[in-house]
Amino acid sequence: MLNFVWRQLRGRAGRSAALLVGVLVATTGFVVLTGATTTSRLAVTGAVERDTRAAYDILVRPKGTRTALEAERGLVRPNYLSGLFGGITTAQYDQVKAVDGVDVAAPIAMLGYSTTPIEMPIDLTDAVDRSLDRQVIRIDRAFLAERGLTHATAAPTYVYVTKHGLHYPVIGDQYYPDAVRYTDGRTYDTQDCGLTPREVLDGGRTEPVCDLRVEQGNQLTALTERQTWEVNTFRLLPNGRFEQSTAGNGPDAPASSSATRLTITLRLTVPFLLAAVDPDAEQRLVGLTDTVVTGRPLAATDTTVVTNQGGGLISRRVSVLATSRPFVDGAIRATYTRLRPGRSLAEIPPQDLTAALRGAPAVAAGGTEQDALSAYRAQLADGLSADTCCWGQLQVVVQAGQATYDQQPDGTLRVNTTAPGPDVYNGEGTLIPLPRPWLTEDTSFRPLISLRLGPGGQDARQWHAVGLFDPEKLTGFSDLGKVPLETYEPPAAQGADDRSRAALGGQPLEPSGNPAGYLSAPPLLLTTLASVPGLLANGTSPQRTAPISAIRVRVADVHGYSERSAERVRLIAERIATETGLDVDITLGSSPAPQTVELPAGAFGRPELRLTENWSALGVASAIVKAVDRKSAALFVLVLVVCVLFLGNAVSAAVRDRRPELAVLACLGWPARRIGALILGEVTALGLAAGLLSVGLAFPLGAALDIALDWRRALLAVPVALLLALVAGLAPALRGARAHPAAALRPPVAAARWVRRPRSLPGLALVNLVRAPGRTLLGAGALAIGVAALTVVAAAAYAFRGAIVGSLLGDTVSLSVRGADAMAAVATVLLGAAAVADVLYLNIRDRAAELATLRATGWTDAALRRLIGYEGLLLGALGALTGAGLGLGGAAWLVGELPPALLLVTAAVALAGMLVTCLAALVPAALLHRLPTARLLAEE
Repeated sequence: MLNFVWRQLRGRAGRSAALLVGVLVATTGFVVLTGATTTSRLAVTGAVERDTRAAYDILVRPKGTRTALEAERGLVRPNYLSGLFGGITTAQYDQVKAVDGVDVAAPIAMLGYSTTPIEMPIDLTDAVDRSLDRQVIRIDRAFLAERGLTHATAAPTYVYVTKHGLHYPVIGDQYYPDAVRYTDGRTYDTQDCGLTPREVLDGGRTEPVCDLRVEQGNQLTALTERQTWEVNTFRLLPNGRFEQSTAGNGPDAPASSSATRLTITLRLTVPFLLAAVDPDAEQRLVGLTDTVVTGRPLAATDTTVVTNQGGGLISRRVSVLATSRPFVDGAIRATYTRLRPGRSLAEIPPQDLTAALRGAPAVAAGGTEQDALSAYRAQLADGLSADTCCWGQLQVVVQAGQATYDQQPDGTLRVNTTAPGPDVYNGEGTLIPLPRPWLTEDTSFRPLISLRLGPGGQDARQWHAVGLFDPEKLTGFSDLGKVPLETYEPPAAQGADDRSRAALGGQPLEPSGNPAGYLSAPPLLLTTLASVPGLLANGTSPQRTAPISAIRVRVADVHGYSERSAERVRLIAERIATETGLDVDITLGSSPAPQTVELPAGAFGRPELRLTENWSALGVASAIVKAVDRKSAALFVLVLVVCVLFLGNAVSAAVRDRRPELAVLACLGWPARRIGALILGEVTALGLAAGLLSVGLAFPLGAALDIALDWRRALLAVPVALLLALVAGLAPALRGARAHPAAALRPPVAAARWVRRPRSLPGLALVNLVRAPGRTLLGAGALAIGVAALTVVAAAAYAFRGAIVGSLLGDTVSLSVRGADAMAAVATVLLGAAAVADVLYLNIRDRAAELATLRATGWTDAALRRLIGYEGLLLGALGALTGAGLGLGGAAWLVGELPPALLLVTAAVALAGMLVTCLAALVPAALLHRLPTARLLAEE
């Protein structure tokens, strides 16, 4: 059988060569062109809902930081950047800046929340009864947040006022030794009671007025400010002034001071989110320098100042811009009660103080309420002194993750609660201990982790404000750019139903000051990226190697939303994604998208609320996809389909040409399966040879086209070629095997009985095409497929300016036209034209006797060539017009419109298809002169 197959192939070398070339072209083209598209690309979907421009057009985030809601619904919650901590290296930032077309690339590194005390001075002068020898003013505190819905009582604070003498500690070179000299000239042990005054009792002896803060000091960060309490001691002097110790003001302070008013300071611990930025880039992006209202702006030269304090103590101070608006809804309500203790507080251990004062004569003495905003602004009014204003600890820095949601059947988002994380505030051994914010005991909606900056006991870290900025003056707060995607968006959520609006008093819900709470404040402390290495030195955080949380990119030459702008932004976003491997979001065209959110009840009285929160709907959501896009894959499959049609026609022709041989074999007893195996064997041999040749051609062709190929892709040519050949030869083989031997006597071309007698060459050409309808439709269909593919590609390249943007239906058509796509479409058209030429050639050969008769009756070769030319023109017109119509409809359906440019492109492609077909028809027409007229007439 193999020997017989080889003789058949060699005996019909021309036809075998044609089949071999067809399989070779299709296989090699498929392997090489798919190699050009198996690369990273940016898929863009979504609908544009906004025609104004925000502060930035592209947001670059660490890989894998998209939430489930973003992926499913294209929604982003306000201030979502506040939950991103690191993940981008400075090298990747440099890559983003280097992309051509990037106007501004502004990085931001979210570092975490610094728990900062807001001081609330209260005046107790009017609560003092100056007639009493000793008295205690008990201050009962209540903490309030979230429009007063969240409220909790706290341990009381005590103010002890005595007319008896007091001795005060004198602080020397050592700030806090175990034994301290007092103003009476004696040295006392301070381990038990701390740097507290000693009251002169009966008999001249002195005892310290102990402060419970000393007892709590070692575990201060394990307690909340609601759980801490203290004793403040004052002496009422004969002149009516109030004297107190100044031991806490440093080693150079006097031992005591006096004032006409008795004031103490309550503190509300507020977490401020610290972020690092590039000052120059931030100025260009949002005008940061122009928002400074006090002090000076950040400079690129501001870095972490490291000072060796001696004794192994290292001080790290970071310069920041602090907010002038804290965006925190918090307050303290204080109620005063005057008590008459039966004895001196110096005689009462602090742990027994509450019990000892219980039952003492009590008189209501007033009260006050102070909110965090007013207290913060009053604190700022003192100026930017290093000692009195605008500082905070960086010993314990907390990072809050993203909130998660359950989607309700009506589309409402219900916030999930999380386990509280009080241990993240554990700063035992730090030099700047502060209690935890009281709201850390409330219901948590965000996971918390601690940013480990270094050994707190020997490494003191603080921030100090060099200036104050007003966030509402930033570009992101302007009317034209106010989209919830902005970095400094003021957080607020309105009540979504009557019950919630009534509970909130018609006001929006604002952040409570709890990092684990639902609403998150934007970054309110800004330092420089240059400060980050020094701040994170000796720490264990992974942010040391990748500190940047996001990069906001503004694209040059983009002014509001348009197709041109969107395409320009997309191309630059794709380059950024390809070069950095990071997640990229195209924020151009984003718009507010209010969402209904159910917030579960809190632990301190706040009821469940139904809120309307202003989220963002991404105008164009982008993602990296590593695959051949569907349009490219469809084009390459079309190459194979057209090749199958071409080969199927060619194998069918070979079978028809050998009908007498196959009939003889059948008469000699060959079974149908053996005849079918003979035909498939010939085709398989040609496919195998074409596949092997394709492996060798793929590499030089790929190198010439600058397309990288590997051996695995090149070896794919062998099975592709075999499959192609078998699919093309299967139907002809079955038909040839089942044919009756008498069928060899029938004419190869049927008569078109329903067609009237033609009176012109075009009419005769039409009759000739109708006489072989299957062959005609096969050739026209192959050409139509190629023309339709080329129409879609040309429409994307010209009618839509290089890309089909914005309103794509999923991934059906890729965003931009690659050279490989155009090559595939052109190759499909050329294969279709070759199929037409093959149809004409087969028609000429099958009608050779008829054509010889026409020549014998006086027809010239020119007339016969015109006849063949008309057949080619009609066949080409049928395929080209059908394909152009399909391509026009497909392109218009994909983009939702039918612009005039698309009609022009379609017409141009149809004419090009017809022209190529007419040129292909010249080859079979030129073979007419080789017809053996005398022999054919003799055979007839």
